[in-house]
Amino acid sequence: MIKSLQIRNYAIIEELEIRFSEGLTIITGETGAGKSILLGALGLIMGERADTKALYHLDQKCVVEALFDIRKYRLQDFFQENDIDYDNELVIRREILPSGKSRAFINDTPVNLRELQQLSGALIDLHQQFDTLDIHQVSFQLRMLDALAGHRTELEAYQQGYAEYQRLKHQLESLQEADRQAMREIDFLQFQYNELSAAALREGEQDELESELDQLANAEEIKRVLSNLYQGLSGEEQAVISQLEEMAVSLNSVRKFHPALESLHQRLQGAIYELQDMAEEFERIGESTEYDGERIVEVQQRLDVLYRLQNKHQVSSIGELLEIQQRLEGQLQTYGDRSDEIDAIQARLDVLEKSLQERAAGLSERRREVVPGFQKNVLSLLEQLSMEHAQLQIQVRPTRTLTSTGTDEVEFLFAANKGGRLLPMKDVASGGELSRLTLVTKSLVASAIPLPTLIFDEIDTGISGDVALKMGNIMRGLSDQHQVVSITHSPQVASKANTHYFVFKQIKDERTVTRVRSLSQEERIRAIATMLSQNPPSDSAIENAKELLGVA
Repeated sequence: MIKSLQIRNYAIIEELEIRFSEGLTIITGETGAGKSILLGALGLIMGERADTKALYHLDQKCVVEALFDIRKYRLQDFFQENDIDYDNELVIRREILPSGKSRAFINDTPVNLRELQQLSGALIDLHQQFDTLDIHQVSFQLRMLDALAGHRTELEAYQQGYAEYQRLKHQLESLQEADRQAMREIDFLQFQYNELSAAALREGEQDELESELDQLANAEEIKRVLSNLYQGLSGEEQAVISQLEEMAVSLNSVRKFHPALESLHQRLQGAIYELQDMAEEFERIGESTEYDGERIVEVQQRLDVLYRLQNKHQVSSIGELLEIQQRLEGQLQTYGDRSDEIDAIQARLDVLEKSLQERAAGLSERRREVVPGFQKNVLSLLEQLSMEHAQLQIQVRPTRTLTSTGTDEVEFLFAANKGGRLLPMKDVASGGELSRLTLVTKSLVASAIPLPTLIFDEIDTGISGDVALKMGNIMRGLSDQHQVVSITHSPQVASKANTHYFVFKQIKDERTVTRVRSLSQEERIRAIATMLSQNPPSDSAIENAKELLGVA
């Protein structure tokens, strides 16, 4: 509940403070005195956009601060998620600086407007005659039916199961996606491994093939050179070996005359033998060397395979390709089959889904059971509020789709006037009728559903005194369960207040300022009497005001 609202330097408010009672707080006052300005300041607390045009003194900042008691709201999770200190007493502050910059604070912690709106939406329920009301929201319509059905324990049990169901679904989807990803990876790795394996790689093969290709490509030149070498050494009349043999014969004739010539003769003879061996080798290699076009194509194709694989894997040798092949083989062996785990989770999901469908059917049945009585009570109260031709039809349609609230689709269809077409609440134009419908429905569920502070802004406009009195009684009954604040022009509604504030204008330093004061019993009599007649009020109006207030 909101305990107090302090406003400084806002519109025509220089400074004021309002303290709210736990029950029904009524705000009345002169036309144009600033009642709507109070709602504007409250809107800042609720996260509405700020404007420097609202500054009373342009060179000073505007500050709006609200104090709340939040011990019953179960908001600890919000504070934990947003890293804000929690206390049973909450202070929300908005500041508008002369520069135009706006700041928001929750318990002195700076926050953004989204966070402020999220929190304040749980604390304040502001109903203005042309606002979109939360009764339009299907989720809130469903909450009301659940509150009336009184199956909170069953709903919580269902929601716990649904949370587990969602967790398992996400787990299953993650496993299935991981399995699909693994299969894609396995297919890719298997393709790479198969490609390398099919290549039948062998260490050193590339050097051998490159050498063979050089030999085949230069076969004719090799053959020509070796033939010339053979002929020069042994095949001609003036061949080198023949000349050396003649030299050896000459040396042999004189070697006995000098001791050193024996070893030289042996060396010359060895050279002849070596050259003869070389000549034979030249002849053999030359005769065996032939140009083979088909073999050149085979070798080149094989080398192209090796080069392509090295380029693909960004390596430069067959040895590195063999290491990659070995690593791929190891990776393929590590991939496990997830099918058993997937099947196990799917089985758990099937069992849980069946259980949730059964629980959801029970929730749906209890919701439908309370619909006729709720419709009857709403229409009865609306009739008392001069809406005797209003129509309300609550539809609860079961589906097979599981949600966090069951399997029901709930829709409130409404028509304010006789003969009017029943339309979904979200499609019905907002106005005084819907404000009264909101008041009625929330009064009927007030004891069963936690509601934020309800603030009604002149929803009693244009109704008779008798209807206003009944509306005031409903507000007073609603305030027994929840804090209610109402800005009103109706003396009948004002008479039901626990606390009555009067808003008025005052001239200060040649400027108009808004003031607010809490009325005493005598002041309330006079204020309500004035609302009933004129200022100053007549004696009969004063007596009538006393009667409304129950004052002897």
